[in-house]
Order: sequence, then structure tokens, then C-alpha cells
Amino acid sequence: MKRTILLCLLISAVAFAQSEDEKQLKAIYDTALTDGKAYDWLNYLSNQIGGRLSGSVEAQQAVEYTKNQLDSLGLDRVWLQPVMVPKWVRGTPEFAYFETKPGLTTNVRICALGGSVATPDVGIKANVVEVQGIEDLEKLGKDKIEGKIVFYNRPMDPTQISTFSAYSSCVDQRYSGAAEAGKYGALGVIVRSVNLRLDDFPHTGSMSYGETAVSDRIPAAAISTKGAELLSTTLALNPDIKFYFKQNCKQLPDVESYNVIGEIRGSEYPNEVMIVGGHLDSWDLGDGSHDDGAGCVQSMDVLRLLKETGYKPKRTLRVVLFMNEENGLRGGKKYAEVAKRKNEKHVFAVESDAGGFTPRGFSFDCSEEDFQRILGWRELFEPYLIHLFVKGGSGADIGPLKDEGIVLAGLRPDSQRYFDHHHAENDTFDHVNKRELELGAATMASLVYLMDKYGPLPSKKVKG
Repeated sequence: MKRTILLCLLISAVAFAQSEDEKQLKAIYDTALTDGKAYDWLNYLSNQIGGRLSGSVEAQQAVEYTKNQLDSLGLDRVWLQPVMVPKWVRGTPEFAYFETKPGLTTNVRICALGGSVATPDVGIKANVVEVQGIEDLEKLGKDKIEGKIVFYNRPMDPTQISTFSAYSSCVDQRYSGAAEAGKYGALGVIVRSVNLRLDDFPHTGSMSYGETAVSDRIPAAAISTKGAELLSTTLALNPDIKFYFKQNCKQLPDVESYNVIGEIRGSEYPNEVMIVGGHLDSWDLGDGSHDDGAGCVQSMDVLRLLKETGYKPKRTLRVVLFMNEENGLRGGKKYAEVAKRKNEKHVFAVESDAGGFTPRGFSFDCSEEDFQRILGWRELFEPYLIHLFVKGGSGADIGPLKDEGIVLAGLRPDSQRYFDHHHAENDTFDHVNKRELELGAATMASLVYLMDKYGPLPSKKVKG
């Protein structure tokens, strides 16, 4: 009889907790969808400030704007964390064409890759060798590459449902393509934009020369997918065509910038820190609405939504808007460095850096024990069509915090349209849906609420 009574009491306690959690999640979603602030904040970031390339005037304006907005929320503390960041500038617009015979040219759209050197003032004009990836360079050898422009033309794999997996499978040619081609005497590289759609938007992104001496570095540019298809077809018909391109980019000395941080002090465990964030910098071609203005304003709204719904966090909750994710990750590294120096206990971090599209769920970098506990919350999210709870990556900026005592998570929106806009001039505010953006903010706030309420596993030793 006693065992029966105890079992009934336990079931009642679980049901009560579930009911309370359901009410809190509903309050969060209702508030986000009727009184959300993320869309208005993004409107200002995108349309009044624009692209926020690390080290730029616009990046500094974004720092000042977001700090002012966080100040207005009545948080316990808002501050700027200094960090030195690279300053690369694009210069005047790039220009390119291919020549099928003397005087007969076809213009194509390109953009310099972030971190690339400029071409000579008169540009570069040479024959082209097309490859499907870095591994093809060794097969061709120096005799067939020296003095030419290498054209990397491996597309994203459309059969992969996860577009991030498709991106990962071919982005090496953008990041390391110039360094590798330079070893074989190439004069420059042209890289197919990492994009599933056929369009006329070249997509930039970071690249690295590795240990290549400055004097040996060759210029690198991305070509639009339509341009890549046209160039490849023309090469098949006439392998002797010449390609010309000119770009004026430049690497300047590092400058000081900032991570923007806002905090609600924990009511019971103030020394345990949970963070939610995105990266404030973007590339300069569009206005960075999806990458990653969306993640920043969603993260800001997480703190506001919890305050508006009357929830008092047990643990210290921070929003961190990281600087320089796109071409250096300096902000994420600096935040982790300072946290370690101060011996802070970080128990949870979630990042939004996959666009402002409809949220589908989360990926988690954590122990199996933590993951199984998190799976127990999945039914709370089902009414909001959130179903994806998987183990995997989290976010680049929160990655440096990784330790055995922390749960890292990444918001996972529907990714099918993300790379249509990624690092291109069509990453603009008009491509962000207000309701989808607000649903993402509510989904992150709900996970933060659950992680805070139930806390780290008692058996786990949390390191600072």
C-alpha cells in the first residue's frame, strides 16, 4: 500500500512539473509571437547599419546599437569586452571576364574571398585549368598548373538533405584552395560559390594561406554558380580561353573591437553561468541578416522573453554577441580566455548561427547522460513543431568553452534556403520572415528555461 501511495505521489509530482513547464513554454511562445522585439532590432541592424565586416565602422556601430538596446532591457549588467580583430577591406568592386578569342569577352560576376591578397594593378589574365577539388592538383602536377588560373568547380552535393553537410564537403577548396594551388605555381584561383542554387550572386567567405610567405600568396575570388557553369561549359568547348580578373582588397593592421555582453544575475546559483549568443560581425556584401544578425537579435530576445514572462533564472544568464566569427573567431576565443582566467563555471551555452528560418530543433555537444535527459523534454516542444534533438556540433563561437562539464547546443532551423544567402549580397532583411525569426527566439528561450530550472546533473563535476 505504501509503495502504491509513493508511486502515485511521484507520478503526480512529475505531472505537475510537466504542467508548469508547459505553461512556461506557452507563455514564452505567446510573448515572442505577439510582442517580440527581434524583428525590429534586426531591421535596424540590417537597414540602418548594414554589413558589419570585422574591424569596420559598421561593426562598431553595431556594437554601440546592441549595447544600448541591452541597456534598455533593465538587465543586471551590460558591458563591452575588448578584443583585437583583423581588418580586411574589399576595396573597389571586382571585375572579371573570360576571352574566347582576342576581343571577344564575356563578363562574369566574382568577389574576392575574405583575406585574399589583391591582384596586380593591371589584373591577371591567363589560361584556366578546371579541377573538382584540391586532390586534383597533385594528379595534374606543376607542368599543367604553373602560370595558369586554377578554377575549383566542385559543387555542393544536392543529394545531401543536410545542407551543412553538403557545405562541409566542398568548402575546403574555398578555404585552402589558394594556398594549395600556389604550391604548383598557379597565378590565382577562382572558386565556385558554395551555394546549391544557380544564380548570379558570388558568395565570399574566409580563406587561409596557411604558412605561405606573403610574397608567394596568390589572389583568390569566388565566382557565381551561373558563372561557374558558363565558364566550365566554355572550357569544355575551348580549353584555350583566357580568364581575367582584378581585385583591390587589402589586409590592414588589427584594430580593437568588442564582444557585447548582457547579464541577469542568478538568484540561487550565481556562480554557474549559462550563455546564449550569435556573432555580431558579418560579411560586407549584404547586410548580414541571416548570418548572423538573426542569431544576435534572437539571443537578445531570449533574456527579454524570460523577464517578460516573470521567470527569474536560478543561474547567471548571459547574452553574448561575439565579434569576428567570420574571419578569425577572435571574439569566441577571447570570451573563453577571460572566462578561464576568472575561473567561471559555464554549465550551458547555446548559439544561433544558422539563419532566421523556421526552427526545427537543436544539436548538442554533450555527454550521453546529458543527452538522454534532454530527450525527456522533447515532448514539451512538439506542440511547436520542434522535433530535431540530435548529438553533433553546437556553434563556432561557443566551441572554445568546451569542457567535460558543459552542455553546448546549436539552434537548428530549416537549412534548405540558408546557403542561397550565405555570404552573398542577397543576405538581406527582406529575406527574413518575422514569424520564423520569433519562433527561433522562443525556442531558444524555452531550452534555456529548462536547462536553468533543472540544472546540471548532480553527479557531474563542472569545471570552470
